[in-house]
Amino acid sequence: MRKLSNVLCVLFVCTPLYAHVGSPDVYYEGDAGPYHLFVTVRLPQVIPGVAEIQVRCASKDVQTIQVVPMRLTGPGSNLPPIPDVAQRSKDDPQFFVSSLWLMEFGALQVRIQAEGTKGKAELAVPVPAFARQSLPMNRSMRGLHAVSMLFLALTLVLIAGAIVRESSLAPGESPSGSNKVRAIIVMAGAVVVSAVVLYLGKAWWNVEAAHYEDDVNSLKPPKAQITLQDGDRLVIRPQGRLAVPVVGADGQFAREVKIADVIPDHGHLMHLFLLGPGMDRMWHLHPDRVEGGAFAEKLPTMPAGRYQVFADIVDKNGFPWTLVGEVDLPQISGAGPAGDDSAWTGKGLKQPVSDTTVVQLADGGRMVWERSAGPLKTNVGASFKFRVEDKNGAPLHDLQPYMGMAAHAEIVCSDLSVFAHIHPAGSVSMAALDLAQAGLMSHPGMESSMAMQMASDRPLPPEFSFPYGFPHPGDYRIFVQIKRAGQVETAAFDAHVE
Repeated sequence: MRKLSNVLCVLFVCTPLYAHVGSPDVYYEGDAGPYHLFVTVRLPQVIPGVAEIQVRCASKDVQTIQVVPMRLTGPGSNLPPIPDVAQRSKDDPQFFVSSLWLMEFGALQVRIQAEGTKGKAELAVPVPAFARQSLPMNRSMRGLHAVSMLFLALTLVLIAGAIVRESSLAPGESPSGSNKVRAIIVMAGAVVVSAVVLYLGKAWWNVEAAHYEDDVNSLKPPKAQITLQDGDRLVIRPQGRLAVPVVGADGQFAREVKIADVIPDHGHLMHLFLLGPGMDRMWHLHPDRVEGGAFAEKLPTMPAGRYQVFADIVDKNGFPWTLVGEVDLPQISGAGPAGDDSAWTGKGLKQPVSDTTVVQLADGGRMVWERSAGPLKTNVGASFKFRVEDKNGAPLHDLQPYMGMAAHAEIVCSDLSVFAHIHPAGSVSMAALDLAQAGLMSHPGMESSMAMQMASDRPLPPEFSFPYGFPHPGDYRIFVQIKRAGQVETAAFDAHVE
């Protein structure tokens, strides 16, 4: 029997959101043929609900933008309905806005068709559709519905009584006493029937509301059991099932996600992040799948302490999930991180936060955040630009692809209410993006996003950017990760968002 100190349970703090905890909106920057687009998808609070699609064109040669939602995989994923035409801004001709109904939970995509002086082109952006809450009916609306139901029920009762009392009378004839008695009996029966119908209707409504609440809860970060085995082997096992409510032929049903069907994202089935207290330490690891529906990772050298855990996976349909929790670990004496694994140690996030724009790298070089003037604002999509320089300020040209990308970034709020793992393409999962682009492969010049990023013979420039928008005010730490000379380097930038 293993010692108790080698088996550590995890206390999970659940947040009602999917992958990218606390950051539901989708940001994407990429090319639709010859047109460079910055796409923002603002998801509704509830499903069905209206999403706002914002498209900014990098040039003025785009004349029309059309958008349409559809499933990411399965039936309907290659049969788009008639698209909606986005409205062009009168003040900014390069900015287009459209509103689309998202009618179901699950992995969807938004097809964007751009037409301009260089012809037509398409872009597909994956969108994980989920309800963040079930909205209660306000008091005035409840009162209006109650009065309307009582009025309709009373009207039906009176109509039933009038039919029995007067339908067989000749013109000018008054109803007899027996007719009046029968009318009273029928009206009493109508009252009982109306009450039963209203009761059954309320019961049906409660069942539907409970099902919807279950759908909302099913998309919360799933609880998991994490144990430490053999002193240095961390085992992560989702507790319970992962399920996405989708609409089938027989109505609503839950599509269960099996760990055996999880697909690689950036070449790994799981991206595991361990954050130390105050975010003074960060590990980015990649556990392997093991038998029994779990993932396992042999930990590198780590000090004892309590760590916040974020673990990203993508199911076979392209829906991203994040497992969230805390784990107490003893001192770990292991090897250093290797391959795509990385570790970072520095100063904790102190409040009030001092904004950081320059971070020194281990070899004397530095990473610079080219921030625009003025404070950072919430829900404003922008490209956060970074540049890597040597100690003399000259651009470095030795950047290598890190898991197929020029860089990765993890954005974490000081209260841990926000965690987003993003890339130069945006906040979308690259595995889901490849599924979305699969339907466009027949178009000339289209190829897999990962295939484009993984081309090792293409030199990487010293500048890169991340499209993103902060979801709410607060103090944030942004971990930016690059690869040079086969080693992963991490720079931590702090920012206050208003």
